[in-house]
Amino acid sequence: MFYSAAWSAKDISLRLSVIRGLRHRIAADAERLVRSLEARPGRSAAESVSAEILPLAEACRFLEREAAGLLAPKRLGRRGRPVWLFGVEAEVRREPVGTVLIVGPSNYPLLLPGVQAIQALVAGNRVLVKPAPGCGAPMLLLAEWLEEAGLPPGLFRVLDDSAGAVAEAIDEGIDKLVLTGSADTGRAVAERLARHLVPSTMELSGNDAVFVLKGAEVGQVARALAFGLRLNGSATCIAPRRVFVPHEMAAGLEDALIRQVAAIPPVPVSLPIRRRLAALARDAVAEGARALGSVPKDEDAAMTPLILTDARPGMALLHEEIFAPVLSLVPVRDMEEALEAAARSPYALGASVFGPVAPARELAARIDAGTVTINDLIVPTADPRLPFGGRHASGWGVTRGAEGLLEMTQVKTVSIRKGRLRPHFDAPREGDEALMLAALRLFHGGPGTRTEAIRRMVRAVRGRARD
Repeated sequence: MFYSAAWSAKDISLRLSVIRGLRHRIAADAERLVRSLEARPGRSAAESVSAEILPLAEACRFLEREAAGLLAPKRLGRRGRPVWLFGVEAEVRREPVGTVLIVGPSNYPLLLPGVQAIQALVAGNRVLVKPAPGCGAPMLLLAEWLEEAGLPPGLFRVLDDSAGAVAEAIDEGIDKLVLTGSADTGRAVAERLARHLVPSTMELSGNDAVFVLKGAEVGQVARALAFGLRLNGSATCIAPRRVFVPHEMAAGLEDALIRQVAAIPPVPVSLPIRRRLAALARDAVAEGARALGSVPKDEDAAMTPLILTDARPGMALLHEEIFAPVLSLVPVRDMEEALEAAARSPYALGASVFGPVAPARELAARIDAGTVTINDLIVPTADPRLPFGGRHASGWGVTRGAEGLLEMTQVKTVSIRKGRLRPHFDAPREGDEALMLAALRLFHGGPGTRTEAIRRMVRAVRGRARD
């Protein structure tokens, strides 16, 4: 195993003190965190502050306020306790899982592994963080600040960023893995974890859908989509990719979107992603889509937003994760057709709905996705109170929020029997079956069975007494 150190069983106040100290240090030395994120391509310093540093500080404060109550043992009262368990008190405890390995992504190398790490630490675990290649600087800075805030030695360790570090850590022994990455990476890591029966939480690929309702303000929708294409170079797992819009609104949205994206500067996109996107875009055009903007070429190190209109649900572009500024407009008759079309993608990470709030709420309830925003994109998911996770090929489990904290624990139940009566310790006696069947019908039978069940129970009790 990687560690010998551990938290003590009753040190929640120490854990929260460490997180409070970390939050204060984040605020005091935020410029150092900004510099540690300078390697992130296509992002301004302001975006680093708004998209990673501020949400991380808010996540710390959420834990300071809520973690003690969420992790405290929950005693169960008499309500709902089966009658035959009279005299038994019960409680549910949350205990750390042990050593948690966190595998961070390259697109948000501070916020995502940072929140997961502090949740794991507050839950009482030891933490290993494996950063994405070239993205270790912010995690090393957190390690330094956690130690200065009073974190006991050995509880937080940053691994090297090589591809083999994850496999080595799993083989040496971990108790849980939290991964943010592509679906292909998730499959490979899950197979390795299965050999060791190690559980995991995985946030995987996305190809997010946007539903535009009749009555939506087209100009506002276009601004939102342009924001999704611009933020972090559009390398965001819940960036908009598929826009389902009624036929009669498609042309207006197309015109508004062209005006909005015109000012977005080119962003660096890796050659493998550009080549894959170019192939998918050419296939979509061959199948009837229209490309607004330039299809990326090998000689172009950066690309401007690419919009494909008249896209259809079966096109491969709508079924793959692409970390680049690309958007497909899919005209539909109505939202029924939109829901059917959206369900053809294997990914179900996030979705957005634009339009009047009442019908938007109704539609949100029917969308198969881990998170849905109404009349907004991406930003509301940074609320530290909200859990975040995907479905299907977009992963399983959640991080962040109360639910994300509890995912860093394992459940233990404790039951206490009071008094001296233990009839179940005795060997079965004649008549026990009749007594238990009478009790079953009394407590769980349908209408009209209660009176007869009472008679049977009385007869069964008398019979046992004679014996």
